[in-house]
Amino acid sequence: MTAQYFSSLAMVTAVVLYLLALIMHCVEWAAARSTDAVAKATPTRELVGAGVGGGAEAGSGNGPELVDGPVTSAPGASRGLTSRQRSELFGRLGVMFTIFALACSVAGVAARGIAAQRWPLGNMYEFTTMAMVIIVAAYLVLARMGMRWLGLPVTLLAAIGNGLAITVFYVAVAPLVPSLHSVWFVIHITAASISGAAFNIGGLVSVLYLIKSRVERRGTVKGYLAKLPDARRMDVVAYRVLAFGFPLWTFTIAAGAIWAEYAWGRYWGWDPKEVWALVTWVIFACYLHARSTAGWKGTRATVIAIIGLASFWFNFIGVNLLFSGLHSYAGI
Repeated sequence: MTAQYFSSLAMVTAVVLYLLALIMHCVEWAAARSTDAVAKATPTRELVGAGVGGGAEAGSGNGPELVDGPVTSAPGASRGLTSRQRSELFGRLGVMFTIFALACSVAGVAARGIAAQRWPLGNMYEFTTMAMVIIVAAYLVLARMGMRWLGLPVTLLAAIGNGLAITVFYVAVAPLVPSLHSVWFVIHITAASISGAAFNIGGLVSVLYLIKSRVERRGTVKGYLAKLPDARRMDVVAYRVLAFGFPLWTFTIAAGAIWAEYAWGRYWGWDPKEVWALVTWVIFACYLHARSTAGWKGTRATVIAIIGLASFWFNFIGVNLLFSGLHSYAGI
């Protein structure tokens, strides 16, 4: 078995496991539909501290009765699990399948690098699989901090992203074009992968924020949405994650300019990829500026963040497929 074949097999296995994790999280959400009580948030260990942390019950679905001692069933529920217990069970299964899928993805990316004898970030297939590894790894860290409520959107994104990679973006291992033979190749694209992961996680939180805030305005927070932090806290979580990714994206553009000087003899040439990278930067800069100076919070700022995420994905997929330029080496 060659390293390239093992890489492909590992990635296909990862997609199957991500789909199973997605199904588990869908059942987790469905099982919580009959839970009418609104969970009350309590402090947890989150990346944004006590000011924005969802509770153990509100953020991760781990209620006190499921953590600190034996599970006590509600009256009349002695014959089986309660809705909350079923939701918790399938949530844990979803995380378990996600961990196995991530292990397969890491093995696939590593095997791809061994087969190519280089850093596996030379085309759309390799960038997508690496970005999904970073996104899922970041999610699992956040899940330990009380943010398991991101499980459904993250596994959906991972299943779609890796599925597109192995079916649409896949290319056989090939040597890099001469312009990529530079240390800036590793620096520039690795930074793009990490910042892209932050943009995706922040974008997913923003989407959930829109859903939660709309339900809160109606005053009927039920089911799994009751286990999410309140909308205000989710807004702050999205802001902190995007604020982390923005400087990295700034560095990505700067490193790309240095690399362009090395490869093509100019720092900036208005190539389609460069233009859309700048457009994405401007959108997220507007988002951060609006929040810090104009006091924009909530829905208005969230819409800008989602537009920025859409711009990021168009920069990656749309520009590669629809336009030709010096970055066309990264296409399919």
